[in-house]
Amino acid sequence: MPLTDVTLRNAKPSDKPVRMFDGGGLYVEIAPSGGKLWRLKYRFDGKEKRLSLGVYPDVSLKDARERRDAARKLLANDVDPGVTRRAQKAARVERSVNTFEVLCREWLDQRKGTVEPAQHVKTLARMENDVFPWLGAKATSEITAPDVLSVLRRIDERGARYTAHRVRSEISRAFRYAIATGRAERDPCPDLRGAIPAPKAEHFAAITTPTEVAALMRAIDAFRGTFVVKSALLLAPMLFVRPGELRRAEWSGFDLDKGEWRYLVTKTKTEHLVPLVPQSVAILRELRALTGRGRYVFPGRDPQKAMSDAAINAALRRMGYDTRTEITGHGFRAMARTILHEELLIKPEVIEHQLAHSVPDALGTAYNRTRFLKERRVMMEQWADYLDRLKTGPAVVAIATAV
Repeated sequence: MPLTDVTLRNAKPSDKPVRMFDGGGLYVEIAPSGGKLWRLKYRFDGKEKRLSLGVYPDVSLKDARERRDAARKLLANDVDPGVTRRAQKAARVERSVNTFEVLCREWLDQRKGTVEPAQHVKTLARMENDVFPWLGAKATSEITAPDVLSVLRRIDERGARYTAHRVRSEISRAFRYAIATGRAERDPCPDLRGAIPAPKAEHFAAITTPTEVAALMRAIDAFRGTFVVKSALLLAPMLFVRPGELRRAEWSGFDLDKGEWRYLVTKTKTEHLVPLVPQSVAILRELRALTGRGRYVFPGRDPQKAMSDAAINAALRRMGYDTRTEITGHGFRAMARTILHEELLIKPEVIEHQLAHSVPDALGTAYNRTRFLKERRVMMEQWADYLDRLKTGPAVVAIATAV
């Protein structure tokens, strides 16, 4: 006799498991503990088998009958429902370990040793805030170009177009990792080229007039912070290297007697030479007494690590400067480039070489660390002297003779 909900609700456990049959091989097994488990008894290839269909009342009588009927349809097509169940479970397990979030976190961990800690943190934050909530639970192999585009549009619509392009690039790199590890067949991101308009070029905030530079140099002189940060602030405008290259500077790259600093440019992976003038050598000699026993010229709170990438900008803000609209650590490069050319009449190619920019020469060389070295030494001396005069004299400084 078929079961009813009333019968199921009123069924009591016994000392031994009790089976109550519904029909078509479906029955409920009541355990001595009181649990009621739906099971299906069937035969396949001459062997009697059983299939679990869930627990009552989570799986109702109606649901259990529907699951029984679905299993019997498989049997009618010579398919073992037990094998099908195991295959489906394996597919779910595989899918759960191959979601985009799992894959992406694995990719980020895999490259963690080759990128700056701050870059790793920022990329992970973008993924957690802008990508994982919508794509994280999807199987990597199932994500399509429209799926990615919806994420990018959401970012773009809040006015973060540059971030949208950055995220597209990061998703693409994660997919390339998935392809390499056999968890995806293709990267959908190339299909989205042009789907989000290119962001407008944004330049780092910089001060580029003599009057403003004079005020800035005096503010740096008056800065009351740690000796390490103060030294970095004094050298940043004088050397105008990239902020990351300054804060990660290592003592092994300096020859203060020769007045040279050699390091590997992070952007181009080429060796760069910075001529050191007496003013910068004096600052470095004084600093070496404090940090010279360690690896980094500008160590952070942990002496084994370089100074924080936010230290210079934080110091500028303490001095009253807006790092979004007035000056940033990177803005010292634009400041030097502008004034060296417009005020000191230095040839652009000499400035560009000192900035470690790729400047093809007559021989087709993209970058030569010794190119214009004599001219660059003279230029760096003129620049340091110019900054000194700005700090102590009027804003208008006599124009130096062009190199």
